[in-house]
Amino acid sequence: MDALELLHQRRSMGKLAGPVPSAEQLEALYRAALRAPDHKEMTPYRFIEISGAGLERLGELFAQSDRRANPHIDEGSLAAARKKPLRAPMIIAVIASITPDQPKVPPVEQIISAGCAGHAMLYAAFAQGLGAMWRTGTYAHDKGVWRDLGLGQHEELIGYLYLGQPGGRYPSAPARDPADFVERWR
Repeated sequence: MDALELLHQRRSMGKLAGPVPSAEQLEALYRAALRAPDHKEMTPYRFIEISGAGLERLGELFAQSDRRANPHIDEGSLAAARKKPLRAPMIIAVIASITPDQPKVPPVEQIISAGCAGHAMLYAAFAQGLGAMWRTGTYAHDKGVWRDLGLGQHEELIGYLYLGQPGGRYPSAPARDPADFVERWR
């Protein structure tokens, strides 16, 4: 698959199965992440690999997040929250590690760099035949989840990459015309 075909064809895969990506596949994902745009070569990101029993621990963090948001939540909803990480054999949490007070590289640039690193990992997964889905939602923005994952004072969770083997067919890509998204100044 050439680079443009990869860029034009990548799709998210919501149905994921085992096994987890191999060590070689993960190495390729991380190498792709390290090529993200990175002003001043700060590498303002890190990753947390979650698999096996770690997925159940993450599910418990999700349930705790829901309980903090709604102290009267029912047990069925908590059980559903606990199952969410089990949708994939592996999750990689993408963390922005921000260096404050960098006048030439403001926090937003560092956060975008971390997002680009995660984006590169999605493409590297697809190129290797893996299934991947980027997920955010309330669990990516919950400060309690951040704390329990061990994020530092100047870190933010950008999103979760759910990874595994494709568990179904890729959905067709919506037809979009680039002209609908481009404004030209001449």
